[in-house]
Formats: sequence, C-alpha cells, structure tokens
Amino acid sequence: MKGALVAEAGDVHWLRADVALAAAARRQVGQLARGLCLPEEQVARAELCVTEMATNLLKHAVDGSLVLRVVRARGHAAVECLSLDSGPGIEDVPRALRDGMSAAGSLGIGLGAMGRLADVFGVHTLRGRGTVLSARFWADGGAPASGPVGTSGLTRPIGGEQVCGDSWAVRTVDGHGPDALLLMMCDGLGHGPLAARVADRAREVFRDGHHTSPADVLAEIHRGLRGTRGAALAIALVDPSEQRVRLSGAGNITALVVADGARTGLLSMPGIAGVQLPRPRTFEAPFPPGAALVMHSDGLSDRWKPADFPGLFPQDPVLVAAQVLNQAAVRKDDAGIVVAVHGRP
Repeated sequence: MKGALVAEAGDVHWLRADVALAAAARRQVGQLARGLCLPEEQVARAELCVTEMATNLLKHAVDGSLVLRVVRARGHAAVECLSLDSGPGIEDVPRALRDGMSAAGSLGIGLGAMGRLADVFGVHTLRGRGTVLSARFWADGGAPASGPVGTSGLTRPIGGEQVCGDSWAVRTVDGHGPDALLLMMCDGLGHGPLAARVADRAREVFRDGHHTSPADVLAEIHRGLRGTRGAALAIALVDPSEQRVRLSGAGNITALVVADGARTGLLSMPGIAGVQLPRPRTFEAPFPPGAALVMHSDGLSDRWKPADFPGLFPQDPVLVAAQVLNQAAVRKDDAGIVVAVHGRP
C-alpha cells in the first residue's frame, strides 16, 4: 500500500513590497480564500491581516515580500500568508504581541490582534536582519491532526519567471514506525516552465509511488524523469520512533540535521535524476526530539549555520523554511526548501 500525501508544493504568489502591495495582497488573498469556500467573515479576517502585513512592510522594512498560497495537509486546506523582510527586525517580540502595541503608521491592530485573526500565527525575528510572520486560515473546520514530526516547505521562482523549477513533497510511509515520513526535494535543471515541468513530474511520481526506502524512491523517480532535462533530487526518510533520518540523493541538494546548535550533513551523490544516476547510496544521522531536517536546492547558499538563527528551529516548520530561505536565498536562481521538525526538546 502506498503512503498518503501529507503536504506538497503548490502555486505560490510572491508580491514584492511597493506602493500597490496592500491592494494587490487583499485582492489575491480574497481570491484564494473564496476559492476554498471560506466564510466571508473569515475572508475578511484574512484580508485585514495581509493589509496590516503589507502596511508594516512598506512603513518599516528595508525590503520585503508577501507570500500568499493555498496549503494542503492531510486532506485539509488553508490560505497561508507569509511576510518576509530584510530588517531591521522587531526589538521586543513579547511586547509587540501585547494588545495595544502596533507600528506607527500601520492600521493599528498590532501583532497580537493579527494572531487572533488567524487560526495559526507565528513570528520569528533576527535583529538587524529580518522578520518572518506567518498567518494561516483553515477551511473545513480547522487544522488536521498532526504527528510528532511537523513539515513545511517553500519555493521562490527566479526573478522574471512566474513558475519555479524547485518543488517538494511529503508523504507517509508504511513498513516503518507509525509516524515515519518520506520527504522529497527536487530542483529541475535550469529554470522557467521546462524546469517546472520536470519538478511537477517528480512530485507526481513521488506522490503515487509505493516504495518505502529513500534509495528505491530515488530510483523510481529517476525512471519517471527519463526523457526530461533531469533534476537534482533527494529523498529522506524520517522515523521519530527510531530517532533516525536516512537520505539518498543525486545532484546538488543540501540536506542537514540541526540539533543542539550543531548541523550534521547528509551527502548526495553526483548525478542527474532522469539522465544519469549512479547506484544510490543511503546516509544516516540521528533525529532526536527537538531536531530539524532541512533540505534545500542550490538556490540557497549552504554556508549558513544554526547559530545564525537563534530561537528558530523549535518553531513551526513554515517559519523555519521561510526564515532560512529569507536569509540564504540567492537572487539569480530558483529557490526551494523543505523542513521537518521533530517536536520540541
């Protein structure tokens, strides 16, 4: 029996900070929310939240973007709104979250009220470097039940393109611990529509696959990508019952486990899935409670260190993915990241 899809990349709308940001964000989030048949009261809450995010970016951030998308997890769907900026950061997050505190010139509802508007709200800030906010509005009566490992990911197309050649997906897996998950990170060669087509095909094969080991899944997707331009690809199995992660990869995908302030790398072998794949090898690392697995394409620099992100890795996986991408992405390529967080220490 094949595993069930947990989450995967979908359409992502990146809106750069400019004078029309608030209006564009309200319009886009309204379309996404109504597309999920959210009640009008919930649509209005999402529109108010993104308007405040946009206003704060324009008034106080050095530079930034809003990211709007529909996320699907275990059969449930939500509209998710992310705000990413390049600084200056929030001086005192607990104070900013208290009622009555808002940035001068904003709508005045403050972070605390934004948190009440959303079903799920999160914030992570790095002084002088940037802040990420996340707000999620669930359809169908609320969030799905989650296991001990939370997952999320994010993609960003290269400038000038509407689609991204990077993609990710997560599914359950049989034959291992009850909460074991398989994660895929794919970087279609090049960028634009042709690279996106490769990434979509990899996600389709991964979603429909029956194999349970990373090496077998990698080989299966390799066969499914024959005749395409190929991709860098990595498959990870996280098993919280064994507290281990196993990874098989081909090409330039960075994969590492962050635990206790240190990072342990998991190697990918040279090769191109769909074109030339050497015999897959599997590498392992501990994955204790409190650890995070981070997998990303070469659209992000691999020079970052856990110490660069104080307080980040115990957070919601979407904040981890967004903040690492926010700080490490390079402007001249597609960027993609997927994250698994094993609860809290």
